[in-house]
Amino acid sequence: MAPKISMNVTTTFYGNVVQDIRLAKEAGYTGIELQSPKLYRYLDAGYDVRTLPELLAGLEVTGLGAVLDIERQGPAREEYLTEVDRMCKVAVAVGAPIVQLCTGPVDWNVVKDFTAGRLAADDGRYRATLGLDEADAIRVTAANVRAAADVAGWYGLDLYLEPLAWARLNRCRHALALIEEAGRTNVGIALDTWHFWTTGDTLEEVRTLPKELIKAVHLSDGLDLDRAHDVPDQSRHRNVVIGGGSIPLQQWVDAVKATGYDGWWVTEMFSDRANEHDPAVVARIMRDLTAILVS
Repeated sequence: MAPKISMNVTTTFYGNVVQDIRLAKEAGYTGIELQSPKLYRYLDAGYDVRTLPELLAGLEVTGLGAVLDIERQGPAREEYLTEVDRMCKVAVAVGAPIVQLCTGPVDWNVVKDFTAGRLAADDGRYRATLGLDEADAIRVTAANVRAAADVAGWYGLDLYLEPLAWARLNRCRHALALIEEAGRTNVGIALDTWHFWTTGDTLEEVRTLPKELIKAVHLSDGLDLDRAHDVPDQSRHRNVVIGGGSIPLQQWVDAVKATGYDGWWVTEMFSDRANEHDPAVVARIMRDLTAILVS
C-alpha cells in the first residue's frame, strides 16, 4: 500500500490556502494539513468555509492546526475555548478528523528571558506554566485539554497534542501525562521529529508509544544545539530543509514504524532558503523525499 503523505502548509510557507491546495495536488500529496494563520486569513477576507471542499477535491484534510497557548486561565481561558470551538466548526466543514493543540508559550523569547532571569513580574507577555513545578503545570494544562476534548467530542472530532520544544511542557512524557490526566479518549499526539529530537526524547520512547496515540507524524529536520544551555529557537534551530539537518530521520521513521503506526506522514518545514525557492519545486521534492523515507 502506498504511504499516506500529507503536506503541512508550512512546506509552501508564503502561499495562501488556494495556492497551497493546488501545489499539494500538483506535487502528488494525497493529504493536506491546514494551519490557522493561512486558513483564518482566507476566512477573514470574506470567503465562506463552504468554498473549501470543492477546492480540496482529491485531497484529504488530515488535520487542522493549531490552537496555541493552551494553558490559558481566567478570562483568557474562555477565549481559548472559543478558539477551539471555531476550529472544530471549520474542521467539520472541511472534513478534517482532528484538531491540533500546542503547549505554550508559543513565543520562545519569553522562555529565553525567563531562563535568563530577565522576565520581570510586570512583563505582560504570556508565560503559560513557566515557574510552576511539573505536577502543577500538568494539572493546569490537562484541565484545559479536557475541556477542549469535550468541545471536540461534541463535534465528533479528536485532538492531537504537540508539546513545543521550548515550552514548559515539551517532552513526550509530558504529552502522555497530559493525556492520562485529561482522561479523554479522543486525545492523542502529533509526533513531531524536530520537537522530540530537540528536547532529547529518544527513539526507544517512540518505539514504546501505543500506536493508537500517534495521530500524525510531522517529519521535520533541525540543527544541532546545546540542550543543556540553549533554549530551542525555531528561527535558528529549525531553519533547514527536510533532509538537510542533523536529525537522523530514517531512524525516527523506523522507530515510529516499530509501533505499528500506519497513519499520515506530514512534511513540515521552516527553512528561509526553501521559502525563497519555487514552492512547486519545494513541495514536490519534499513529497518525494518523504516517500523514500517512509516506504
